[in-house]
Amino acid sequence: MLRIHFTGVDLARVRMAGRPDALWETILSFHRLRDRRDTRLFGEWRTETRSRLNGETRLLGALIPSRGYFPDFLTPVEGQYGWDVGLDALRGIRPERMRRELAILGRSAGAGAGSGMAAAFGMPADTGTRAATGARAATVADAPVPRRLRDFMEGATAHLPRLMGELRGYHRAAVEPYWTHIQAQIEAERAARGRALLDGGADELLASLPSMLRWRAPVLECDYPVDRDVRLRGRGLLLQPSFFCRRTAVTLHDPELPPVLVYPAAAQLASAQPGGEAARPAEEQRRYRQRTLGKLVGHTRSVVLEAIGDGATTSELARRAGVSLASASTHAGVMREAGLVTTLRQGNAVLHTVTPLGAALLKGT
Repeated sequence: MLRIHFTGVDLARVRMAGRPDALWETILSFHRLRDRRDTRLFGEWRTETRSRLNGETRLLGALIPSRGYFPDFLTPVEGQYGWDVGLDALRGIRPERMRRELAILGRSAGAGAGSGMAAAFGMPADTGTRAATGARAATVADAPVPRRLRDFMEGATAHLPRLMGELRGYHRAAVEPYWTHIQAQIEAERAARGRALLDGGADELLASLPSMLRWRAPVLECDYPVDRDVRLRGRGLLLQPSFFCRRTAVTLHDPELPPVLVYPAAAQLASAQPGGEAARPAEEQRRYRQRTLGKLVGHTRSVVLEAIGDGATTSELARRAGVSLASASTHAGVMREAGLVTTLRQGNAVLHTVTPLGAALLKGT
């Protein structure tokens, strides 16, 4: 269980991320690539991504174990401002911080992590006992650090160019072709949480988060692999919804870093079904939209699209556009197929939001 403790000041400083974080999405997608679950959402994505992965990923595999801790420096807070900004922050990581977090990585998985790291750099693997693999915040101080991994730590930043190259190559294959879709899902999530914030303030926002997160004021409880308490101490909390985060939220290991909680954006999205627009690479998405946009020709759906505004349920859409519930649902479905609208299910209701493509159409760009 993860418990995040709020003060009154922290509640006033809760904020939603303005966009998907490119580095968090990249790192978490690497987990999804090796995970066989969630086939409905990620099955075709995995197949297509593997077919495009021509570059080396052994270093990423060593730094990002299938389970357990991965270094905080891989997801700098600057990543919320864009891919290039995040990479610049990673490039400027201090050597002492990199060595410290690599030491945690080595101890958290014992000889197993050391062997993976050694193989990534062509080093002979040491033998030793495997420490239990926990969450990012696992207590690992007593586990041995393999000698070869300690040697690597001494010149850690010298390996940054290779790490940056692998990250860029993997991002191009696994995340970049789907970025428009990822943006649309996060915008839908932001719209839902924004409604909660407007209706009832920070309390309502925290109470509206997905079911693995439970607001029991003044503590936000999260399903988590280990027992941990995080005290915000007036710093507030950045809520970062993520498309590739699944089942449980993730936070940083270092309690002194700016607090962030990465949590799964809702997955019940019609456009995220296998074979739909979400699973297609960028060029195929463009051709697919050209075909489905043809359904809009001859119809006056611009009123319905504009009526969605910052988000609308089907009932609100029908009222704003002056059409029946059935007609509003049909129009929203066609525009969803065309990539203009994203639909997020919340219990018995759905919330429609305009995608970046739909917004561009409304603006005439």
